[in-house]
Order: sequence, then structure tokens, then C-alpha cells
Amino acid sequence: MEQTFNPRIIGFLCNWCSYAGADLAGVSRLQMPPSIIPIRVMCSSRVDPLFILTALLRGSDAVLVAGCHPGDCHYQYGNYHTRRRIVLFNKIFETLGLETDRVRLAWVSASEGGRYRDVVTQFTEHIKEKGPNPLKKEIFL
Repeated sequence: MEQTFNPRIIGFLCNWCSYAGADLAGVSRLQMPPSIIPIRVMCSSRVDPLFILTALLRGSDAVLVAGCHPGDCHYQYGNYHTRRRIVLFNKIFETLGLETDRVRLAWVSASEGGRYRDVVTQFTEHIKEKGPNPLKKEIFL
């Protein structure tokens, strides 16, 4: 019997916007893949790059960081810090020859349950095409 690959994606979701958007998607019963394991953070800027790296090294197939739209952060400039961190993280990954498209940054507000569904669905499909995380095989064999 052939098994289909179902990715395991860690989602760091901003408490004020993205987590509320995810909750709205759930309450609205929008259909989306069950691949995201949500972790609520007070602001997307609280996501340390080591959290992302640790998630990938411990078996996650991808990481989604979602926060408020630029200019709408409850902590004024938190999402600008997040954007800079993700760009630097991706440059480090490129330098090391690792796949940068396993980490995604998305802006989702509290009223955008449909957008959250779309982001999760598209990202899950992209990771399904890529296959399992190769870091997981190299590190834990």
C-alpha cells in the first residue's frame, strides 16, 4: 500500500492577528490541510531564528512564520524586525546550501480567515512537492 507524504509544518503565529485569523478559519469551518502545528507567540518578532532552525532539525518539514501586516503590528515595529530576520536567515541558509523555501513568512490579519486557509493550503502543497525535509535524514540517522 502506497503512503502519501503529509508534511509536518510548525507555524509560529502572532497572537493578535495570525492566530486570530487561524481561529476565524477554524470557526468558519474553512477546509484546509491539517499540516500546521500552531505555536502562539505574542509577536512574530519574538520568533528567534534558532526556533526555526531547531524545528527543522527536530523533524519538521517546514516552518511558517505569520504576523500582522506591516504597519499594523500591535508592538509598532515588530513585523519589520521579523521581515529582516527572515531575510538574513534565508541568506545564511543559501550560504550553507540548504533549502530556503522550507521557511515562509506570511502576513495574515485577524479578519482574514480565508487568507490564512490559502497560505496554509499553498504552503502545504509546495512542501508536498518538495518531499520530506532532508535535514531530518542527515542529522538523525
